[in-house]
Amino acid sequence: MVVEDMIIRVREIDIDKDIPAVEDLEKRCETTSSRSGKMSLFTDLLGDPICRIRHSPSFLMLVAEIRVGVEKEMVGVIRGCIKTVTCGKKFTRPNGSLVAGDEVPDDHSDHKAIVTPICTKLAYILGLRVSPSHRRKGIGSKLINQIEDWFRKNGAEYSYMATEFDNKPSLNLFTNKCHYTKFRTPSILVQPVFAHRVNTNRNRVTIVKLSLADAEALYRRRFSATEFFPHDIDRILHNKLNLGTYVGVPAESYSAESWPGLAEFLSDPPESWAVMSMWNCKEAYTLQVKGASLARRLAARSTRVVDGALPWLRIPSVPDVFRPFGVLFMYGLGAEGPRAKRIVKALCGHAHNMAKHLMCGVVAAEVAAQDPLRLAIPHWERLSCAEDVWCIKRLVEDYGDGPVGDWTKSSPGPSIFVDPREF
Repeated sequence: MVVEDMIIRVREIDIDKDIPAVEDLEKRCETTSSRSGKMSLFTDLLGDPICRIRHSPSFLMLVAEIRVGVEKEMVGVIRGCIKTVTCGKKFTRPNGSLVAGDEVPDDHSDHKAIVTPICTKLAYILGLRVSPSHRRKGIGSKLINQIEDWFRKNGAEYSYMATEFDNKPSLNLFTNKCHYTKFRTPSILVQPVFAHRVNTNRNRVTIVKLSLADAEALYRRRFSATEFFPHDIDRILHNKLNLGTYVGVPAESYSAESWPGLAEFLSDPPESWAVMSMWNCKEAYTLQVKGASLARRLAARSTRVVDGALPWLRIPSVPDVFRPFGVLFMYGLGAEGPRAKRIVKALCGHAHNMAKHLMCGVVAAEVAAQDPLRLAIPHWERLSCAEDVWCIKRLVEDYGDGPVGDWTKSSPGPSIFVDPREF
């Protein structure tokens, strides 16, 4: 492809040689965003350009470079990964016959029906960057097309991406030029880590840390039919960035010492319970808010001073997000029963205290917009994103499983499973 006498070449990244050029490109993109006069969130990949995809089963990073004569310049990057996820579910009777959708109660209480997840191979695009001085020259589209070719060669049936609701250039590129459609609009909920610890005892909740084997068994037994559930959940739970999986139950049900084990818990669960896993993003990358006014920075600092000097007042403070900070990500959230929200709130408090110990700046979660647990997750509206946009594209003509139909046309369910490797 030739644009203004420039030859554009897209190739796989060379980790041994390309890191300085990638970092320079990211900085150029940051500088342009900072000039907008608005606060913006920037990511420091800590010298590892594939840190956000390297934990996926299959991944690729491409770079675009231009050549004019003998001179070369990196002008674009894109990252992608592939995994198998749940895209729907079907109900069958013990004799193997399918149950019609209108026969299944909303709460799935029909014990005669067996719920079976329908899976697909899903690709994810992230980290698309194009040099500010070379935009609107087809470089972004070329990067997307080439990584989609790699997706197809590796058996992916769908591709999706996520962006902010107000990121019009990104949405226009994917929806208008690359034929993606808006699919899901989850909420990113962010809570600052305060100078004081959160008191979780007042909720009268027992919190138990599960073994890796029990955590995997619980997720596969209870949540494998949730949309976007990753079928390599075992790989996620065994990852070094995973901080553990915790179950919360009413204090009168069990104490930490009397926990009966997962098998007995699943055979006769308490009326209300909740589960949550935690992921240490800080070891992979850090974030930083830039573009804030001096007045805003001073106001935030004053809250930290008061919170640190008078912790017994339990005054919420704004973390120093104007310097690089880490994130503790809460994922795999699920709950049942009338007291589920109270238990989730206690688990979130436990995550906050763990984040404080790890010196993270915030705790975060991403949930479906209609998830009833959304209101139970403590968060600050000004730090959160009420509507993240996920766009999806069907890559192949044939489907891996007929009953799901075209996933891109399916209605959203009450919850999604957000993979921590992609946050």
